[in-house]
Amino acid sequence: MRPSAEPPTALYDLAVIGAGCAGLSGAVTASELGLSVALLDASPQIGGQFFRHPAPATGAARPEALHHDWSLFTGLRRRLEASAVDRLGGHHVWSVVRDGGTWAVHAVTGVDGGEERAVRVRARAVLLATGAYERQLPFPGWTLPGVVGAGGAQAMLKSGLVLPGRRVVVAGSGPLLLAVASSLAAAGARVPAVIEASGYLGYARHPYALAANPHKLAEAAVHGGALLRHRVRLRTRSAVTEVHGTDRVEAVTVSRLDRDWRPVPGSGRRIACDALAVGHGLAPQIDLATTLGCATRTTPDRTTALALDSSQETSVRDLWAAGEPGGVGGARLAAVEGELAGIAIAARLRGHPARRGRVRELERRRDRMRAFADAMATAHAPGTGWPQWLADDTEVCRCEEVTAQSVRAAVTDLGARDARTVKLFTRAGMGWCQGRMCGAAVACLATQHGSADPVAEPAPERRPFAVPVPLRALGSLDDSAPAPQTVTTD
Repeated sequence: MRPSAEPPTALYDLAVIGAGCAGLSGAVTASELGLSVALLDASPQIGGQFFRHPAPATGAARPEALHHDWSLFTGLRRRLEASAVDRLGGHHVWSVVRDGGTWAVHAVTGVDGGEERAVRVRARAVLLATGAYERQLPFPGWTLPGVVGAGGAQAMLKSGLVLPGRRVVVAGSGPLLLAVASSLAAAGARVPAVIEASGYLGYARHPYALAANPHKLAEAAVHGGALLRHRVRLRTRSAVTEVHGTDRVEAVTVSRLDRDWRPVPGSGRRIACDALAVGHGLAPQIDLATTLGCATRTTPDRTTALALDSSQETSVRDLWAAGEPGGVGGARLAAVEGELAGIAIAARLRGHPARRGRVRELERRRDRMRAFADAMATAHAPGTGWPQWLADDTEVCRCEEVTAQSVRAAVTDLGARDARTVKLFTRAGMGWCQGRMCGAAVACLATQHGSADPVAEPAPERRPFAVPVPLRALGSLDDSAPAPQTVTTD
C-alpha cells in the first residue's frame, strides 16, 4: 500500500469504491497485475461491514474472536500492505459520472463527511464494491429505544465491543440471525430466543447447492453449537409482532406465522428483554450504478441487484461490480468476484493475459456459491402477509413519521399504486435515509391493491446524490478541486 501523502497521478487505471472483501480483492488483484489503483471507502478502516474490527484505542487483544473466516481478511490485508494501491479512507462517494473517456468519482472527505472537502478521483475504470444494507419490516413499537438492526447489533459489538442490552431477543429472517445471536451470547449477553420468520426446510429443495458448499453447512453447525451451549431457543415460523415499553424496550410479543407470514390469532407470547436485534435480510447497495442506468435483476428474495456478465461487468462499459451489489452472498463469494473483476479489468486496460485456468476456477467457485446464495434468498423471502403485523398508528417511515394508516389512505383514498406516488402524497421515503429503511414496506403497502408483486422492492430510483452532500462541497466542484489525500491509518 502506497505510503505517500499525495497520489502520484491525476488519472488512475482503476477506482475501487468500497474496502470490504470484494473491494480489497479487486484492488489488490488489479494492482498486482500492474494497474494503478485508488481504493475509496467511507470508513477510515478497511474490512467493510463484515470485517468490522475495534479501533486500536479499544485495546482489543483478539478481534478475530468476533469473526469467522478471519484468515480471509488477514490475507487480503497483507496483500494490500504489500501493494501500490492508494488507499483513500474517509471518502464518502456520492456520485460517479462519465468525464470524457474516463470516470470521475466524486466524494466528500472526513469521517462521516465532517471535513466537508470535495474530492474528485479520475480513473479509466470503476469497480463498485459498495456492499448492502439491512432490510427492515416495521411492526408496532419498532421505533422504541433498544430496537436495533441485527447487523447493527453485530457492528456495535465488532467495532465498539458494546452490547445493545443485557437480555437481547434476535428476530427477523435470514442466516445473519444465527451469527448475531451466537456473537452476542459469546460476548456475555443473555439471548432468550432467536425468532426466525421463515424456516430452514426450504434449503432441502436445493441439494446440489448444499452439497457444493460444505463450508456453509460447517458455519451453520458452528452457530448452532454456540446456541446450544448458551441455551438459546430457536423458534421458526414466528415473528416479533409488537414491542412493549415506555422509555425503552421491556418485552416483545412473538406470534406464530402461517405460510404467508400472517400472524396466527391467539398465538402471541411475551418475552421479557431490554433490547431487540431485528432484520429481514440484506438489500444490495446499488445507488451509484442505477443513476448511471445499469441494468438490474430481481433476486429470489425480491430485492434488486445489478445484472452482471461473466467477468462482473455491468451493462455500462468499464463499470464493474463485485460482492453484494450483484446479489447478497457473503464474504467468500465477494472475494472471488473481486478477483474475477480485477483480472478482467487488467485484461481490458493493459491487455494483460487473462490466465484462463485461474479464471475458470474462480468462475466455478462463484457459480457454486451464487447457487447457495439464491437458495438462501429463496428460503428466507418475505411472505405476502406480513403487513398484518401493522397497526394503523405504526410508523412505516421513521424519518418523516408517516404511519401505516397514512400510506393505506394514499392507496385507498387517493389512488396511489406504487411507492413513488405514495411518496408524493405522504413524504414517505423523503427523509435522511432516502427510503432505505422504509422502501420495502411502503412498496408492499402501495401494491397490495394493485397488480404488481405485493412483496417486491420498489424500482430503483436514479438520484444525483448517493449520500448527503454539504452545499459547501458542491460549491467547490470545479477544475481546481483538490487531489485526494492517501489515508493509511487502520
